[in-house]
Amino acid sequence: MKTIHTEKHRLRNSKSELSGGLLVSPYECPERVDYILARLKQQSLGEIISPNAFGLAPILRIHDEHYLEFLSTCWTRWKALGYQGEAIASVWPARGMRQRKPTDIEGLVGYYAFASETTISDGTWEAALHSADVALSAQALIASGEKSAFALCRPPGHHAASDLFGGYCFINNAAVAAQASLDQGAKRVVILDVDFHHGNGTQEIFYHRNDVFYVSLHGHPAEHFPHFLGYADEKGTGEGEGFNLNLPMSSGTDFDTWDASLALACNRIMQYAPDILIVSLGVDTFVDDPISNFRLQSDDFTRYGERLGKLGIPTLFVMEGGYAVSEIGTNVVNVLAGFEGN
Repeated sequence: MKTIHTEKHRLRNSKSELSGGLLVSPYECPERVDYILARLKQQSLGEIISPNAFGLAPILRIHDEHYLEFLSTCWTRWKALGYQGEAIASVWPARGMRQRKPTDIEGLVGYYAFASETTISDGTWEAALHSADVALSAQALIASGEKSAFALCRPPGHHAASDLFGGYCFINNAAVAAQASLDQGAKRVVILDVDFHHGNGTQEIFYHRNDVFYVSLHGHPAEHFPHFLGYADEKGTGEGEGFNLNLPMSSGTDFDTWDASLALACNRIMQYAPDILIVSLGVDTFVDDPISNFRLQSDDFTRYGERLGKLGIPTLFVMEGGYAVSEIGTNVVNVLAGFEGN
């Protein structure tokens, strides 16, 4: 399996994250990729190649142009006002307020953010663009006939909605890749999200559509971020009704329970008969992940990679969450190696 990777991810190297009422060093950091690359090379899983540049056109198929303009100019405008820290939301158009876009950058950050843990810093926009190129380059491999490919994206993407950022995400890499597949002739696409946190952005983007079936296994939103999407009764609307499947699970879920949900998801995926499967690959379901609380062990990632391989569908893995513990590399590669074993 080929891996697409760029060192440009290091342009996103923010210094602050709001967590537990404190500004702490971000859990989403460059070291995450270092662990994964080291394990990929150790296991000789396949060639690691650089992405091509695709420009804004495929991203504009998913994201609002004014939102992208905001992302591309936010840091410059923030610094021009003399602010010393990174751009972080401090006010939102909450219930009872008007959804009117401000002109001031402080107001715009809140208008386009859905959570305040994620800052915008120098290099964020550039890194997000390169991350989308990674996903699109891996998608192009699948389109050319490869059975599988791994997009080692950073920053991740599944929390980014059509015009919202948060959860460490700015451009929805999996969604951009899914739309590219459709634009190139695919009729049906599945996005299977195995990250601990629900991919609220991916759900929002495709909630009214039947050409992308979104399936998510995640921590229950009553207990876990992003809290306000991810319930089992969210099944899509309009043409998209029945094409959104959420499988939330409680804190402390072990592999047997998690795997039962994956088996259900796989049955639904096979019924849909997609042309391509895109896996939003978060490995923060690991028992020792610092911000999650499922109980999967490293060997479990091999086991579910094998299950995905048995589906026999061309599969694009897109990196999402899983935070800077050394096992992140082992767990990612275990999924990919398990898949390749079939």
